[in-house]
Amino acid sequence: MELASDFSFQPLPPLDPATAVASPLGPLAGLTGKWSGQGFNVIWRPHHPDAAQDRFLELNVTSEQLQFEPISGAIPNRGLLQADISMSGLTYLQQISDKNLNAGLHVEPGLWVSVPATTDPKVSATVARLASIPHGTTILVQGTASTSDAAPAIPAVSIKPFTIGSPGATIDFPEQTLATASQFRTSGAGLKGITQAMVNDPNSVLHSAITGQQIHATTTLHVSTGDAPVPGGGTSNTAFLRGGTQGPNAVAASVTATFWLETLAGQTAPQQLQYSQLVLLNFNGLSWPHVTVGTLHKQA
Repeated sequence: MELASDFSFQPLPPLDPATAVASPLGPLAGLTGKWSGQGFNVIWRPHHPDAAQDRFLELNVTSEQLQFEPISGAIPNRGLLQADISMSGLTYLQQISDKNLNAGLHVEPGLWVSVPATTDPKVSATVARLASIPHGTTILVQGTASTSDAAPAIPAVSIKPFTIGSPGATIDFPEQTLATASQFRTSGAGLKGITQAMVNDPNSVLHSAITGQQIHATTTLHVSTGDAPVPGGGTSNTAFLRGGTQGPNAVAASVTATFWLETLAGQTAPQQLQYSQLVLLNFNGLSWPHVTVGTLHKQA
């Protein structure tokens, strides 16, 4: 996905020059370029007919390509309650495949944008990601960016389903235990390289990837469809996913993601990108965690 070489935003009429900033991409600048690597994907899929069982646990060792292209020109947002603002951004295209089975899993075109501080609403500078997922969901996740002179602090993440609206009411299903045989979980060649530790905490894959590395700078981009701390974001689903009077087939209810741009010893700019994304899929009265993680390296 590439913009025409002569395309450049030209706000008509022009924005107030006072809205311009010296480095418009800000914390997003390090994303620019081509990245590739691998990771891990976990998704609880609904199973039909649900009389047999309502769920299937899919596990994938993944290979991934991710490319970011800066958008030329200032992206105008016209204000009513406050003066106009000028955003900047990048287009991106993400492609993820099952590494074991050489099967495509995910294609995602989208945008990252840098949003300046605003007075109405009163919000500090933020970043946002706008994405389209072919399975039938669009998302807008917005949040914060920060930098540190250290390796990233990557928390644990659980794949345990829970009662909708009650994250403390988790449920353990037999599919979560690899030693327990199940026809409702990835099997055979698809399980190559997958361990119980990965299933227990998919973010452990990120920790393993950076073990022994000396990371001396990290830019953290944390975004969510939730309304806090930034009053923006949300998901939208097709009619099939939303379902009818009996409930959804599998509605994407919320998305939270953290991207870590990492600069290793001897480097002057980020050459490693890690991320962890949690999507809650709601069906049959439960929220089912869908977790995707990756460790990517910038290509020359």
